[in-house]
Amino acid sequence: MATEYKVLRITEMTRISEMGGLERYYRHTIKTKGDTSLTVDIEEKQFTAEKAAPILLKKAIEADKVLGL
Repeated sequence: MATEYKVLRITEMTRISEMGGLERYYRHTIKTKGDTSLTVDIEEKQFTAEKAAPILLKKAIEADKVLGL
């Protein structure tokens, strides 16, 4: 796990896709090293440690940059 964020919770979610079917995604609640809490939605096909980690890292860094404004 990256030191830039900590995963607090992962919630499985579903929604109706544009084509009318169901899409499954995972809502990650994370806390950044700047003490910012945010949620990041990751599609089911990207829900692996290797694919999700860079997405969460990018969002954590962006959130801390915004916090510093």
